[in-house]
Amino acid sequence: MPELRKDPIIDRWVIISTERGKRPKDYPPLPPKQNSEKCPFCPGKEDQTPPEIFAFRPTGSQSNTQGWSVRVVPNKYPALKIEGELDREGVGMFDKMNGIGAHEVIIETPEHHLELADLSYKEVEDVLWVFVGRSIDLKQDKRFRYILIFKNQGEAAGASLEHTHSQLIATPIIPLQVQNELQGSKDYFHHKERCIFCDGIRQDSKGGERIVMQNELFVTLEPYAPCFPFETWILPKFHASDFAALKKEGVQALAQILKETLMCLHKALNLPPYNFIIHTAPLQNNCEEFYHWHFEIVPRLTRVAGFEWGSGFFINPVSPEEAAQVLKETCCNKKNSA
Repeated sequence: MPELRKDPIIDRWVIISTERGKRPKDYPPLPPKQNSEKCPFCPGKEDQTPPEIFAFRPTGSQSNTQGWSVRVVPNKYPALKIEGELDREGVGMFDKMNGIGAHEVIIETPEHHLELADLSYKEVEDVLWVFVGRSIDLKQDKRFRYILIFKNQGEAAGASLEHTHSQLIATPIIPLQVQNELQGSKDYFHHKERCIFCDGIRQDSKGGERIVMQNELFVTLEPYAPCFPFETWILPKFHASDFAALKKEGVQALAQILKETLMCLHKALNLPPYNFIIHTAPLQNNCEEFYHWHFEIVPRLTRVAGFEWGSGFFINPVSPEEAAQVLKETCCNKKNSA
């Protein structure tokens, strides 16, 4: 029997319709990577990207040369451009502004054949430090109100280049999805004087049926009302609204659970294309009491079609409880499983 579930944070309903589902191994994997000779993200091709903004490289190593381990460059075809002023204006009943923002690419490794999950814990940690550092730097620009860090892995997830990389876009507005989470979290806090994310973690920890793995500081779980099959979240167990405020111990623990979660999804779902995003606090918004930053990882196993676009309902063919069970049985050892 299909089931309607309501997301407690943003009041969005989803349809859990397991009769439409496939088994994990039924989903097609990412195609094998092609030759790296023409890849602009590979070492020796540094002149094929815009000049680097930042890189982890040996002391004394020259910018825009080989030897780097993580490299950040402006997107060659940016969604928003950093030069200029916003110039907000009204045109009758309509509003507009210049497309001002930052659009950066984080090249996670010089190795063309590797995925983020293949990197060592220390290498994943370095990628996370770049996320933190770039967020702190761009936060100084008062034109920006939000920084979204995301990853498109595989063509089906929107990646135009197969060399593993993430992206960062700083925007002069707060995205609607984040606004909805902020409002839902704020309403819950005003009613109960507690964080809705913290309450969700506590409740899921009691039953454990949607928890996949955890360490001392973070938990990986399947949310109660996911839009997509095997949608997976990573949340800090401690209350925190700002991802960029992570310190050394937190970055190390997040690198460990992020790598193991991605490895788990890869093994269980036959190396699927996926997206991840980091939802964090807006730059100029005091939401420390009620908001809770988190990773959202979405394997691209189904397509959004007419019903979803027309109704706002998402049909998910895999319940989060079943997804968590599959992931635990396939991937998790006794040390990390819930």
